[in-house]
Amino acid sequence: MIHKTDFLVIGSGVAGLNFALKVANYGKVTIITKKDIQKSNTALAQGGVASVFSELDSFDLHIKDTLAAGDGLCNEKIAKIIVQNGPERIKELIAMGTSFNMETSQHKKKGKLKLALGQEGGHSRKRIVYSYDLTGKEIEDAFVKHVKNHKNITILENNIAVNLINRSTSIRSGKIVTNHENYCCGAYVLDNNTGKIKTFAARITFLATGGAGKVYLYTSNSDIATGDGIAIAYRAGASVANLEFVQFHPTCLFHPSAKNFLISEAVRGEGAILIDSKGKRFMDKYSPDKELACRDVVARAIDTELKISGKDSVFLDISSRETNFIKKRFPNIYAKCFELGIDITKEPIPVVPAAHYMCGGVVTDVNSRTDIKGLYAAGETACTGFHGANRLASNSLLEALVCSHRAFVSAVKEFESIKNFSFVEFVNWDDTGTSDSDEAIVVSHNWDEIRRLMWNYVGIVRSDKRLSRALRRIKNILKEIDEYYWNFKITSDLIELRNLATVAELIIKSAIKRKESRGLHYNIEYPEKDDKNWLKHTILKKQY
Repeated sequence: MIHKTDFLVIGSGVAGLNFALKVANYGKVTIITKKDIQKSNTALAQGGVASVFSELDSFDLHIKDTLAAGDGLCNEKIAKIIVQNGPERIKELIAMGTSFNMETSQHKKKGKLKLALGQEGGHSRKRIVYSYDLTGKEIEDAFVKHVKNHKNITILENNIAVNLINRSTSIRSGKIVTNHENYCCGAYVLDNNTGKIKTFAARITFLATGGAGKVYLYTSNSDIATGDGIAIAYRAGASVANLEFVQFHPTCLFHPSAKNFLISEAVRGEGAILIDSKGKRFMDKYSPDKELACRDVVARAIDTELKISGKDSVFLDISSRETNFIKKRFPNIYAKCFELGIDITKEPIPVVPAAHYMCGGVVTDVNSRTDIKGLYAAGETACTGFHGANRLASNSLLEALVCSHRAFVSAVKEFESIKNFSFVEFVNWDDTGTSDSDEAIVVSHNWDEIRRLMWNYVGIVRSDKRLSRALRRIKNILKEIDEYYWNFKITSDLIELRNLATVAELIIKSAIKRKESRGLHYNIEYPEKDDKNWLKHTILKKQY
């Protein structure tokens, strides 16, 4: 049986839900999400959304800060579009019930409530719109409420996309489509509730599966962040770009009982300082901006300090601020740390860098269109060129909101031109000849090996020798996974492992290609930037 839908949305973070909610007024929408709908990196985002609301701020300043963080590789035209559309998208969130922190105006309209604005690393002004230290969850909850109540939206939880259905020769839009016009026509999806693979035909497919933080041993990401969208788009023939630029968040909580818990950049924005095991502040050695330097600078500084000292962590200290302020501004961080025996109002927090955000992804324009017709991508899955070589703090939710909105506008136009034509005909998934796996250890072993390999050889500091070793090993792992994939029945663990290995290989290949150090990519053999030869994007496309 082939399931037919006008819009197939794969992923349930802010980009996917924003797109789904808007296109649902024009056609039937199916949301595929591999866990429950609220399990996403969006829900883990603590800091906020960067947007211009202050009288002391301007679009030009926000764009300037974005370009500076991106270290020469931002697309200035796209940065301008995204930044200028930010306030409108924030107002949209407020209208749908998102609750942001407010404060009393001290300027022209004294006594009037206005949005409270925080400051984070790399920003020259206060411009972070936030909801305490749970901004992502607040936004996600608002979207989920509306999506669940929309009559045109079907939500399929515990479903994971296996592959996109990509026909280069088929009938679509009333004509024969040759291999010069490649279309995405839907996806094969594993239903974890039944163990069966379903076939979805869609007029428009939208990828919003988030990032790939789980490719590394230590990450701030949710367990769902296995690079699914990037991997399946690449296998289908879409271009990917800038995957060497992996942002490591400087301050992930270091504690044996804490998993993937982030200590928001906003903590440093409110005055926290970084100290070593002896209580000595060290960021002044690495940047005049100290703790408010961009994340790549802070992460490398911490990495250097740890290698020099041999210690397991450094410490983030905000105890100089008032107790009531800390508890009110960071209730989630305070509660989590207190639960683990750390009173952040009195003592420093042990922290280490962890893989956090993919600045690269599936190549799209500012309307989220990929180079495969009918296929859109947004959020961390996509690479618009907005982030360049390093994402400015809290620009990610901004990009996801703006680009998913622009995807909606573009996709609806495409949909209106094809909605009256028949769906493309294609066959259901065939697993004849496969058997149930009797060697699950192969999956778990390769998963662990990939994550350790990437952390040790393709982490914050890289070298040609390490990268070459990593590439040789990942190719062998991919061969093992491919053999396993075709001989046994598909499971979600195998799908995630396959995607993880694919993205790992793409990161390694991208890192090998870039013979310089820029932004988040640092190679000890090429420690300087090379604008003459490398002021360009690293683009990879599958060769058949």
